[in-house]
Amino acid sequence: MSKNFEVSTLLDYYGMLLTDKQREAVEFYYNDDLSLGEIAGNLDITRQGVRDSIKRAEAILFEAEEKLGLLKNSRQLRESLDSIRKNIDIIDDLNIKRYRSNDINQSIKVILSELDKLNEM
Repeated sequence: MSKNFEVSTLLDYYGMLLTDKQREAVEFYYNDDLSLGEIAGNLDITRQGVRDSIKRAEAILFEAEEKLGLLKNSRQLRESLDSIRKNIDIIDDLNIKRYRSNDINQSIKVILSELDKLNEM
């Protein structure tokens, strides 16, 4: 994963830990792809101030992830949900080809419904 995408994602999870200026600077830099000079003009601070603010914010975001692991856990959950869905598809195919069981069909529908709920979270 690229650093830009990772910082942007960490900002979604831990942005509330940053000051308003830090959050704005990181958003401008990583999400809006503005230069340090452009951000400095928007925030009315120096380019060095923008750079320092972004570096401090990055350190806070990465430290929060290291301690709390919300992004890591979210990725693991997504991988598990994808694996469950793939295995449900295999079971559904087997049921269609071999068993033609309405009970299995109904159970698959329930599981897929629950997966959809989890995916919405």
